[in-house]
Amino acid sequence: MSMCGRRPRIALNALLYSRSLTYRGAGVSHYIDGLLRALPESDPASDYTAFVSEPDLEIDGWRLVHPRLASSKPSHRILWEQFAQPSALKRAQADLVHAPVYVGPLHAPCPVVVTIHDLSHFIYPELFQPAKRAYLRAMTRYTAEHAAAVICDSESTRRDVLRILHIPETRTHTVLIAADAEMQPLPKETVARFKRERQLPPRYILCVGTLEPRKNITALLKAYAILYQQNHSIPQLVIGGGKGWYYRSIEQQVEQLGLSKQVLFTGFIPQNELPLWYNGAELFIYPSTYEGFGLPPLEAMACGVPVVTSNKSSLPEVVGNGGVLIDTSNPEVIAREVQLLLNEPELLDDLAKRGLEQARLFSWTKTAQQTAAIYHAVLER
Repeated sequence: MSMCGRRPRIALNALLYSRSLTYRGAGVSHYIDGLLRALPESDPASDYTAFVSEPDLEIDGWRLVHPRLASSKPSHRILWEQFAQPSALKRAQADLVHAPVYVGPLHAPCPVVVTIHDLSHFIYPELFQPAKRAYLRAMTRYTAEHAAAVICDSESTRRDVLRILHIPETRTHTVLIAADAEMQPLPKETVARFKRERQLPPRYILCVGTLEPRKNITALLKAYAILYQQNHSIPQLVIGGGKGWYYRSIEQQVEQLGLSKQVLFTGFIPQNELPLWYNGAELFIYPSTYEGFGLPPLEAMACGVPVVTSNKSSLPEVVGNGGVLIDTSNPEVIAREVQLLLNEPELLDDLAKRGLEQARLFSWTKTAQQTAAIYHAVLER
């Protein structure tokens, strides 16, 4: 497709992209990374420019621009996005800009496409500091109302956008994301060596996610206490995730339940190590009550690990027939399901196979192709 005889020029605000192995390299950075890797190959008819804060980056198919003022400080980044980005878009002769994390420039010189990952700042306002919550709410609403297209990570998030932000249905699109290619079954010897090096229990149940209320760790711990009372030889529970403000109450709960020796908290797990942790688990459990997409269950399925997760929000879309969907608000239901699976190795094997099949339905190529199709539909309009 040509723009007055030339190729379309598409810009991506990738300032939140990070190659760091800390939490900065997870979450929305994972989404931006997937687009940076897959878009040029999926859409060779367009020219791509990314605004990045990471130094010394080179990415095939991208012209990279390093704005001087957009440092890693959130206030500097926000100022650049709102006051300097419009000029940068003009200089790049951008025909369209993609804001991949909720907020686009108020005065863009070209159409804006925005991605909304979830609406937790509307649904769980208590999880956010007041100033951040007010900014995110106001700017997400404004950007969505003025965007040429709104991309949502799941149909569940799209329904939230329609219900809470009242965006016309014709401007909202569901584009599912994917797990990294590194998420795959690994050789048994590799996993065994990793467990020995980390002094991990030979058998464990794994949960991965930031320790905050909507991850529903409380119900998981109560369920595990029920299981441990019934059978002291149950695999240990390993919980991997950054320590949110909710961490202290979880720690206290572990002590009150008498599980201090049975529950292992790993802290944040770097992305490059995650496949090893997944592969080492007997079962992956994700009791979260609200997710815009819910990447950990998909990663676990891609690694060939049986998955039990919540039947709420986007999780049924992600897991499909590849995992067990239950009411995770009820600890007794969680305990019953986990006990049933641990007692039936054939069920676990079947679940692992189904999970692998489900995970194959997702790919960054598919995500990028659908995203590029939205860009071109906007440009044609």
